[in-house]
Amino acid sequence: MHTSIRRVVFVASVSLFSTFSALWAQSAGSAGTLSGVITDPSGAVLPGAVVSLINPVSGFNRNSTTDSGGHYLFTNIPLNPYHVTVTGSGFSSLAQDVEIESTVPVVLNESLKVGTSSTVVNVEAADLLESSSVFHTDVDRGLFQKLPLETPSSTLSSLVTLSSPGVAADSNGLFHGLGDHASNSFSLDGQPITDQQSKVFSNQIPSNSIQSIEVISGAPPAEYGDKTALIINVTTRSGQGVTKPTGSVTTSYGTFGTATGAFDISYGGPKWGNFFEIDGLNTGRFLDPAEFAVFHAKGNEQNVFDRIDRQFSEKNSVHLNLTYSRSWFQTPNTYDNLQVQNVTSGGSGANPVFSNVGDTDQRNKIETFNISPIFTRIVGTNSVFNFAPYIRHDQYNYYPSHNLLADLGPVGTESIAQQRQLTNAGARTDLSYIKGRNNFKAGAVYSQTFLREHDQLGLVDSTFNAPCVDATGASQSGFNDPSQCASAGLISNDASVGGTFNPDLLPFDLTRGGGLYSYSGQTDIKELALYVQDQIKAGNWNFNLGIRGDLYNGLAVSRQAEPRVGAAYNVKRTGTVLRASYARTLETPFNENLVISSQGCSNNILSPLLACQGGNATVAPGFKNEFHAGLQQAFGKNVVISGDYIWKYTHNAFDFSVVGNTPITFPIDWHNSKIPGFALRADVPNFHNLTAFVVMSGVAARFFPPQTAGAGATVGQSGFPFRIDHDERYNETTHLQYQTPFKHGPFIGFNWRFDSGLTAGAVPCFNPTGANSPCGGVILNGVDYIDLSKLTADQQAQAGLTCNGVKATPFAGLPGLCQANQLTSNLVSIPAPNTEDDDKNPPRIAHRNLFDLSVGEDNLFKGDKHRISLRITAVNLTNKVALYNFLSTFSGTHYVTPRAMTAEIGYHF
Repeated sequence: MHTSIRRVVFVASVSLFSTFSALWAQSAGSAGTLSGVITDPSGAVLPGAVVSLINPVSGFNRNSTTDSGGHYLFTNIPLNPYHVTVTGSGFSSLAQDVEIESTVPVVLNESLKVGTSSTVVNVEAADLLESSSVFHTDVDRGLFQKLPLETPSSTLSSLVTLSSPGVAADSNGLFHGLGDHASNSFSLDGQPITDQQSKVFSNQIPSNSIQSIEVISGAPPAEYGDKTALIINVTTRSGQGVTKPTGSVTTSYGTFGTATGAFDISYGGPKWGNFFEIDGLNTGRFLDPAEFAVFHAKGNEQNVFDRIDRQFSEKNSVHLNLTYSRSWFQTPNTYDNLQVQNVTSGGSGANPVFSNVGDTDQRNKIETFNISPIFTRIVGTNSVFNFAPYIRHDQYNYYPSHNLLADLGPVGTESIAQQRQLTNAGARTDLSYIKGRNNFKAGAVYSQTFLREHDQLGLVDSTFNAPCVDATGASQSGFNDPSQCASAGLISNDASVGGTFNPDLLPFDLTRGGGLYSYSGQTDIKELALYVQDQIKAGNWNFNLGIRGDLYNGLAVSRQAEPRVGAAYNVKRTGTVLRASYARTLETPFNENLVISSQGCSNNILSPLLACQGGNATVAPGFKNEFHAGLQQAFGKNVVISGDYIWKYTHNAFDFSVVGNTPITFPIDWHNSKIPGFALRADVPNFHNLTAFVVMSGVAARFFPPQTAGAGATVGQSGFPFRIDHDERYNETTHLQYQTPFKHGPFIGFNWRFDSGLTAGAVPCFNPTGANSPCGGVILNGVDYIDLSKLTADQQAQAGLTCNGVKATPFAGLPGLCQANQLTSNLVSIPAPNTEDDDKNPPRIAHRNLFDLSVGEDNLFKGDKHRISLRITAVNLTNKVALYNFLSTFSGTHYVTPRAMTAEIGYHF
C-alpha cells in the first residue's frame, strides 16, 4: 500500500451537506454510508472516476462512478473496515482505508494527481485486521452465493453453520452456538428477532434477499440482549442508487423431487429504491427424517420480501421491510410409524381388539409475516437518530394423523394437535454519535410478545395408564377400573396399593373410549432494554465500554444490570491484534410453548402426558457471565487467523425437550451450566483466484441438575453434571472456492465438514455401577451383557447396531441381551464397558466427514447486459450414511441428507 495511505475515520461535517445537496442519499437503519467528491490537482471536479470499496475478508466489493459534479455514493454498507481505491483516466490511482463503524455517514473527499492510472487493487496485511475486541465473522453475498448449502428451506441457517466457528450443526436447520442450546438472535436491518428460526419454529428470511451477514460470537456489545450466544446481523439488499433495473430469474430441480423458483429485481435512484424478491420450494425431503431412506417427508415453502428506501431530504429517510412466508410440511415417519397396530374396539374390556389403524400422518403449517419501518434523521454534523417500530407474527399449526390412534409409536404415547401464535410487536430507537476518539451509541428497545397456545391431547397408548398389571409388573391393555383386575387374574395398578394408574387421565384415553383434553394458555411478555456504549480509540488501543439494563415481565419477572467491557491492542509491527472482553447478560426463556411448559406440570392431566421431571415451577430468566480472550493475526496479505477462548457460566440454563415423534418442543430450565471452549477462523481472501476459509471449534456444554422448571426431559436424573445433547468436542468446516482466470470462466466451490458427534444419551451401553451413568447392564454367569430390549428393531437399525457380526434391520432386531464386547456400531460411539460417564465420557454420535461440491458459470453465453448462469451442486457428495442425533431429548433421531444433486439455471439482467 502507498506510504501516503492513512486510516481515517471521520463523520459528517459541513462538507456533508454540500456533498448531499445534489444526491440527498443516506442509509436508513443499521448500515453505513460513504460519499464524497473527487477532484483533480487544480480542485476541479472529476467526473467518470471509478471509486472501489472492498473488504477482502468478507468479500464485499462495490464500484461507483463519479457523476458530472464529481460525486460518488455508497449506501447500505455493512459496518466494517474497508479499502478504498480511486482511479481516473490520466491520473495516478489513490488508495485509502476507511472504517464504516456507525450509521453516521462518512464523507471522504479526495484529489487525484496527474500520472499513470492502475486498476489493480493492492491489499496489504493491515487491510485484513480489525482492532476490535469482539470476535465476529463477516460474509458478503459475493462469497456465499457460491457456497454449497445443505438445505434450500433454511439457507441462512446453513450459511451460519458453515461459515462461523463454534457452531454445532443440528437437524432441521437448527444450530447451537458456542455450547448454548440454540441461544441465537437475529438482527434484521437492526430489528431484533430472538425467537427460534429453524424450519420447525418459524420461516426464515430467504437468503436471496440478504446482502451480507455478520455473526458475532464474542462477548456481545451492550446493544444486544436476550439470546446472545450468536448474534447474526443481517443486512438486506437495497435498490437505492440502482438507476437501471437489475435482477434475476432462477429455477432448479434436484434429488427428492426438489424444485425451486425465484425472481428478484432492484431498481431506484439517488433518493429512493426498491428491492423485491419472491421464491418458492417444493421437495420430498423438507425435514431431516429419522431414516436414511426418505418417506413421508414432503414439504413446500413460499417467500415474499420487499425492501423500500425513500430519502425525503438531506436529513430524513425511511426504510421499510415487508416479509411474508408460508411453509407446509410432513413430520417424517420411521418404519415403526407404518401400519400402526392399536386398539380399535373393546378397549375398556378384558379382550381389546388390535387392528391396523394406518400410517402415522402428522403435518405442520407455519405462516410468518414481518413489517419493519425505520426512520432515520441526521442530527447535526456527526450524529444519527433512528426510530423503528416493528411487528412480526408466527402462526404455527400442527395436525395429528387423520386416525388419532395412528399417532402411537415407540416414543409417542399421546396424540397432539396444536395451534400456536407468537406476535412480537415493539420499537427500537438509538442515537449514534462520533466525535474524535469516541464512537458513542445509546438506545432503547421495547417489545411485547403475545403468546397464544391451544392444544388438544389424547392418550393413544393402551399401556401408558393401565388399570391392571401382570405378575411381572407389565402394564396390560384393556379394563378401565382397577377393581376389574382380580377377576382376570391380574393385579391392581391403583395408586392406593403403590400403582401408577391415574383416574384423571381415563376420560382422555382414546384406546378406552375417551376424548381429547383441550388446553388453552396465553401470556403477554413485556421487555424494556436501555443501553449506552462507547468505542474509544487511543493509539493502538481500542476500548469497548457499555452497560445494558433489561426489564423482563412475563410469567416470571426479572431485572438485570449488564456491564460489557472489552479491549483490543494492535501490534502493528507483527500484524497482531490482542483482545479480551467480558459480558453479563440476562438470559430470557424460549417463547415457543412457554406457557404450557410453565403451567402444564402443575396440571394433574398434563403433567404425565408431558413427562414432567422438573417440578411445577415457571420457566424463568437466568443470567450469564462470559469471558473471551483472543487474537487476530495476519500473515502477509494472503492469510488472516482469528480465534477466541471462551468461558461461560449460566444460572438457569435453557434447553428443550421434544414431545414424542413430533417437532413440538418445550423450553426447560436447568440449575446452571458451565461452557469452556475455543473458536477459530482462518481466511485466504484471494490468492490467484482462490478464496478459502477454515472454521473450527471445540466447546463443552456441561449442565448441572436439577431441572428446575419445564415439561419433559429425562436426562440428569442422577444429580451429577452431564453433557447436553448439543455438546460436541470438535467440528470444522473448510471451504475452497476457485474462479478460473478466464474472462468468462466457471467457478468451483468445495466444502469439507467434520463433526466429532453430538452427545447421544440414549445409546445402549454397559456400566451398571457408575455413579453418573444411566447405562445399566446385566451380568450373567460372569459375562457382561447390554440390554437392548428397550429399543425396537427399527431404533436398533437407526443406531447402526451390530451384535456379534449380526446387524439390526428395521424389521429384524437383535437379541434382547448382547455381550458388551460384541455390540458395535458405525453410526454411534458406544463407550467401552464400565467407562460411560454422562459428564466425562457420554455416548455420542459417530464422527462424520461430509463433502459438498458446486460447479457453475455465471455468464454461460458471454452476454453483456443479459447473462445466463448454470450451476450444479452436490451435497453429501460421497453419500455418507450418518446421524445428526439419536433419540435426542431435544429432537429425536435424524439422519444427514443422502447425496442430493441439484441443477440451477438463471437469467440475470
